[in-house]
Amino acid sequence: MARKGMGGMPGGMDMNALLKQAQQMQNDMMQAQEALKDEVVEASAGGGMVKVKISGDLVVQDVAIDPDAVDPEDVEMLAEMVQAAINEAIRSAQQLAESKMPQMPNMPGMPGLGG
Repeated sequence: MARKGMGGMPGGMDMNALLKQAQQMQNDMMQAQEALKDEVVEASAGGGMVKVKISGDLVVQDVAIDPDAVDPEDVEMLAEMVQAAINEAIRSAQQLAESKMPQMPNMPGMPGLGG
């Protein structure tokens, strides 16, 4: 007995087409994630006294500290500048990732997929 509606799904959705689209989205996401490994963002703190470079996949590539930032009397401030620079670099890398990742299509009737 043949089912009515494409693929037997409500609303005439074709299950094979849906699976193919999901596989393509997964491939696109994997390619975007791989490309992010090659992207690098830089952030600084303390007026540029501490600079951090981080890749798009959130791996710290470089930390540069101006010698003038090193005050043995105030190591805490140096630690705070390093932390601030790293956090800003992470935010920038996350924004980069969001801009590069493929967007999920609106798929009505599919929970969690824009429906």
